[in-house]
Amino acid sequence: MRVQGWSGRSGLAKVDLYTRGTVYLLVWAALLALMLLMLTRPVRLGAHPAMAVGAPLLAVANGVASTLLAGRAMDAYLGQGRVPRRLVGGAAVIAALATGTALCLSATAGMEGRLPIALSAALVPFLTAHCLIVRRRTTVLIHGGLLALLGVLVPLTGRSTVESLFTLGTVAFSIGWLALTARISMWVLAVMWELREARDVEARLAVAEERLRFGRDLHDVLGRNLAVIALKSELAVQVARRGDERRALEQMAEVQRIARESQREVRDVVRGYRGADLRTELDGARGVLGAAGIHCTIESPGHRPPFDGPPGNAPPFDGPPVDALPAEIQSALAWVVREATTNVLRHGEAVHCAIALSTATGAAALTVENDGVRGRTTPGLPAALPTAPGTGLAGLRERLAALGGTLEAGPAPGARFRLTARVPLPGGGAPDVPGREPGAPGDRRRSLER
Repeated sequence: MRVQGWSGRSGLAKVDLYTRGTVYLLVWAALLALMLLMLTRPVRLGAHPAMAVGAPLLAVANGVASTLLAGRAMDAYLGQGRVPRRLVGGAAVIAALATGTALCLSATAGMEGRLPIALSAALVPFLTAHCLIVRRRTTVLIHGGLLALLGVLVPLTGRSTVESLFTLGTVAFSIGWLALTARISMWVLAVMWELREARDVEARLAVAEERLRFGRDLHDVLGRNLAVIALKSELAVQVARRGDERRALEQMAEVQRIARESQREVRDVVRGYRGADLRTELDGARGVLGAAGIHCTIESPGHRPPFDGPPGNAPPFDGPPVDALPAEIQSALAWVVREATTNVLRHGEAVHCAIALSTATGAAALTVENDGVRGRTTPGLPAALPTAPGTGLAGLRERLAALGGTLEAGPAPGARFRLTARVPLPGGGAPDVPGREPGAPGDRRRSLER
């Protein structure tokens, strides 16, 4: 298997390799120092032949066992595995034998001043790895116990009090400093891994959010169109039974047009490029409700015509401030118009429906009000209609909440139902209408009835 080079690794992989290499370097640097001490002239000439041969082999065994323990300990510190107890026990026994050998050689072969280095080199490989699998308090207690034991054994090798204290100080500094270095290095690596996992979680959440957006958009796109198709199909059946084939064909042609438009909108949703247009939705709501026999009025700010105004043909809605609203606010309110229209068609028996848009008090407010409420149920949220997260009114609230807006729905006086969406405007004021001075006639008043 080809080993990946340094330049081909990611940033986290480089940090991981560097940190693990540092820990292994500490282990084998101590091993190398211990082997060199065991091969020095005083040991080769003054020690027993069995001791002179066995000491270097024991140093190698200490290094191998500590290396294996270090690898498992680093994985365990990062939460990637567990350390076998047999491995810990075996490495501890070998480290104890290496330490005892160093003390014996110091007593029998002299080693003249090399005991602090020998003891440090014998203990560092094991303790550097062991500190990664126990708590900091446990590490301190173990180091303290070892130093207390060495405080009893070192004077037995014939060292003076000053030499013994120097030896203990050197060993304490060596094992403490290197254990701290290893632990801090692994802590940095663990933080890097946590950041990597957090980024992966963020990516998964983004995917889940996109899936919710797709489902919500698909529900909003198909809901109204399917309701209209059902109504027009039913109307076509009724007029066909009465023998009016021309009107039946007209209704089915309209069904065909709406079905093709739905296909196009679904493709746009799948591609992720679809955005709702407020002006288009207002025109569509008036046309759809009119086709269902529901009288609809669309009102601009500052004017509220009678709820049951006379029907008639009228040009498309073009009053301010639709064009002056920011695109994201227009899109959010357009989805409100679409969902409200769908609910009026599905869940009520409305005869009249009024849609009002205003920009007072630093927010864009869209109100959809209709009659035909069935008892205590509402067209927007009937008692028998389940509302799934991310669809219907719940989906609208999510859209508006992203812009700091709110959605209110409930009964209104006169056996009506009212749905109100509010979205704060940038800067807290009404939008500027291009080509018109602030306060000019018609800036805050324009109505259209149908």
